[in-house]
Amino acid sequence: MREHSLDLPTPEKWGEGLVSIPEGEILELEVRLESVHEGILVSGTVDTTATGVCGRCLIDIEEPVEVEFQELFTYPGGEASDFDVQDDHVDLENLVRDAIVLSLPFQPVCQPDCPGLDPNTGERLTETTGDTEQTPVDHRWAALQQYTPDDGDALRAAPKTEKS
Repeated sequence: MREHSLDLPTPEKWGEGLVSIPEGEILELEVRLESVHEGILVSGTVDTTATGVCGRCLIDIEEPVEVEFQELFTYPGGEASDFDVQDDHVDLENLVRDAIVLSLPFQPVCQPDCPGLDPNTGERLTETTGDTEQTPVDHRWAALQQYTPDDGDALRAAPKTEKS
């Protein structure tokens, strides 16, 4: 068994969504390699930082990423495997990249309760004071703004009259 601590830069941008790991970002790897009958069992953790934009308000965000991984690299000759030992070496790039990219959020947010953007002005709702006047989207629905829940109760309580 061998343990290694490595600090390596990413060879290229990893991830394609709203957040990704930029090229050259440092990956802090803690790796444990164990010899087993079938090959080499690799387990460890990787710490890095993802950058991108909030999916609601579009401000720049930066968040830490910590991922655990474990994979068996098999000796060549047996069944076909995605991860093989080659000349007593293992290539961790695909394993680490897949683990990191799959852990990135699909819709990242700057804070859990991010209100997003105002649909009318396009300003961030966290920056506005909320004093903006509510205008009806369609003037045909403007009369419904005077309707209150109490009005509905009064209509249901009124006796029905029969028409002749």
